[in-house]
Amino acid sequence: MKKLEGYDFYREVLGSPRYVVAPMVDMSELAWRELSRNNGAQLCYTPMFHSSHFAQSATYRRDNFQTCPEDRPLIVQFCGNDPQTVLEAARYVEGHCDAVDLNLGCPQGIAKRGHYGAFLQDEWELISSIVSLLHKELSIPVTCKIRVFSEVEKTIEYAKMLEKAGCQLLTVHGRTREMKGAQTGIADWDQIKAVRQAIKIPMFANGNILYFEDVERCLVATGVDGVMTAETNLYNPALFTGKNPNVWEVVDDYLEIAQKHNTGFIHVKAHVYKLYNITFQIRHDLRNLLANVHTVQDVLDAQQVIKAALIETSKKECADVQVQRVETCANFKHFPYWVCQPYFRSTRLEALTGDKVKVETDLEATLRAERKSRKEAKRLRKAALYQKALLKPAKKRKFASCTGCKQNPKSDKCIHQMCKRCCITKTLEVVVDCEQHHVMAKSRADRINAEKIESETKNSVTISASGV
Repeated sequence: MKKLEGYDFYREVLGSPRYVVAPMVDMSELAWRELSRNNGAQLCYTPMFHSSHFAQSATYRRDNFQTCPEDRPLIVQFCGNDPQTVLEAARYVEGHCDAVDLNLGCPQGIAKRGHYGAFLQDEWELISSIVSLLHKELSIPVTCKIRVFSEVEKTIEYAKMLEKAGCQLLTVHGRTREMKGAQTGIADWDQIKAVRQAIKIPMFANGNILYFEDVERCLVATGVDGVMTAETNLYNPALFTGKNPNVWEVVDDYLEIAQKHNTGFIHVKAHVYKLYNITFQIRHDLRNLLANVHTVQDVLDAQQVIKAALIETSKKECADVQVQRVETCANFKHFPYWVCQPYFRSTRLEALTGDKVKVETDLEATLRAERKSRKEAKRLRKAALYQKALLKPAKKRKFASCTGCKQNPKSDKCIHQMCKRCCITKTLEVVVDCEQHHVMAKSRADRINAEKIESETKNSVTISASGV
C-alpha cells in the first residue's frame, strides 16, 4: 500500500485532527492519552523517547512504550542526532503508530547535554539527513516539532528546509529555544502564521493555550490545521471540551484508567500532583496526604480522603459555581481552587493582565505559601518518624552480656566470655593468653622467664671459666 503524504495523510490517516495533545516526557503515557481522548483530544503523541536507548534496550522499550488498538491516531516522538539510530528506533514502532515525530523543540538542559531537541536547530544539514532518511525508509510518514528563531525569516527558511527533506506535518512552538522556565513568556502567533503561509504541508500551532476559547482564537489567528497543547492539558485534560470539571472527578477517571493499564506509580503520583496543583496551594493539609505515598494503592486511599474534603468544601463555599473574569483581561478567569484550571507563570500573567506589580506580589505570595507548605510537610514527616521510633520495641542484644561488667556485649571467642576491657584485666590477673583480644599475658611471662633463665645460665658459665 502506498504511503500517504501531506494532506492525504492528515485527512485519511489522522482524521483531520484540530485538538492535539503534545508529547510530554514521562507524562503522556497510555493512561493519560486515553483520558485525554475521552475528553475531546483527537490526536495524541507519546512521550519523547531517546532513540539510542530505544534502539538498543528491550527493557527501555518495554518500560516506556505502551499502546493498544484504541490508542489511535498516534504519533511516536523520538529525539536523537544520528540518522541510522533514529531510523533503527523507529523501526520498532512503525507497525504500532501512524507516524514518527522528530523532536527539534526540547529546550531543556538535558537536551543540550545530549545534543538533541532545539539544540540541533542550527545544524540544518544533519536535521535534513535524519528527516530524509526516515521519509525514504519508513512505511509511515515522518513529522517534526520545532521552536522558532528570533528572526521570522530564518524560521520560515527552517520550515521550508524540513518540508523539502520529507516532513509531512510540522508543529511550530511559537517560542525560542531560550524561552523556558521563568523566561517562558508569550508564544509568537505571528511567527506561526508566517510559517503557515510559507509551507504547503499540514501544520499545528503550540503555545498560549489556556482555555478552549484560546484554541479557537489560535486557529483563526494563525490559519493552522490544529492546535497542540501540553502544560494546560496536564492541569485540565478536559480543555478541548470547553469544560472545567471538578478536580476530584478527573482524578477518579485517571486512576481508573491507570489501574486498567497497570500504569506505574511514578506516572500516577506525578499526574495526581499536577491535577491538584492549584488545590494544594490553598489546602496544604490535603497536600500532606500525598507526601509519603509509595504505591498506587496509597494514592487511591489518599484520593478518597481528598475527594471527601473537597466535596464538603465545595458544598459549603459555593453551591452554584460561576466563572468570573478578571476585569483587566478577558482571557484570564477566576475559578474555585477545586476546579481544573490552567497554571500561570508570572510572565504569562503579566502579559495577560498588564499588571506587573500585582503579578509579582501574587507570585511571591504563592512561593511563600509553597515554601511554608514544604516546611510543614517536612515537620510532619519528622514528627511521624519520631513517634514511630518511640513506639518501636527496644532492639534485642545480638550478643550476651559480658560476664565481668554485665553491660557490654561479650565476645564468644574470648576465653573468659568477656568484653575487651574486662578481658585485659582478667587475663593479666590469672596470667593466661586471649587470642581473641590479642592479650598474650602468659606468652609474655613465659618469654620473660626464658630470657631470665638464659641470662642466669650465661652468667654461671662466665663465673666458672674465670675460676678455672
